Amino acid sequence: MGAEVISGKELAQATRQSLKERTEELVSQGITPGLGVILVGNDPASASYVRGKEKACLETGIHSEVDRPDESITEEELLGKIDTLNNREDIHGILVQLPLPSHIDEQKVIMAIDPSKDVDGFHPYNTGKMLTGDDGFLPCTPFGIIHMLKSRNIPIEGRHAVVVGRSNIVGKPAGMLLLKENATVTFCHSRTKDMRSHTKQADILIAAVGKEKFISADDIKAGAVVVDVGVNRTSDGKLAGDVDFESVKEKASFITPVPGGVGPMTITMLMYNTVISAEKRLHAT
Repeated sequence: MGAEVISGKELAQATRQSLKERTEELVSQGITPGLGVILVGNDPASASYVRGKEKACLETGIHSEVDRPDESITEEELLGKIDTLNNREDIHGILVQLPLPSHIDEQKVIMAIDPSKDVDGFHPYNTGKMLTGDDGFLPCTPFGIIHMLKSRNIPIEGRHAVVVGRSNIVGKPAGMLLLKENATVTFCHSRTKDMRSHTKQADILIAAVGKEKFISADDIKAGAVVVDVGVNRTSDGKLAGDVDFESVKEKASFITPVPGGVGPMTITMLMYNTVISAEKRLHAT
């Protein structure tokens, strides 16, 4: 039989179409949603992500600007660029592509972004809102995961969700959003003892460790929903997830592929947050 594949690519296209309609409505009322991106240096993976974001902006009608300073930029200069974007009326979302060069304090950069334009959802103000269930920007990858589960009417309430990984960008917020949907959540990480005993209990398993084919069919129970957040390069240069897709798909009920799974939804939820920010600005005027 095998698992049903949840295509993030297809869902992203449908979601971007509805965002395009919302953008057109905003434009008709005099506001064009604007996204300001700062890409420091020329890291190939970061440059690829930013190209994907530019393409998504074109598809949804969002105005996008990419500032590409050299990696020798000082922390002070970068903070100055963020301050300029914070004060621009025509920019509703600000994104500083991570990682940053080692001489720049990432946390200081995140803190410098106006929380009302923090469409990545990384500012502690928005993290706090997420934890308390208040209305704020949700981080794009975990937000995309919830969107994918709901698109297939996969029940979350009362289910046991296991998150493998505890990063601030994916693991922790993914667990919090599942908790908000009334799942019972277990976090596994590098210090977890007998991880398989936990993952085999999962109704919903989120793999976000950054290790190629880390989760095998032996790590899951039959009928589990498996969401693969990993983006790893194999020895021959191909993309691979944290899940051994071929073996796991025979045992799971639903599975997300890599590529074409969570990735397109991450960028789409960034567009969603930017449109929401513009709509809030419209209603505030």
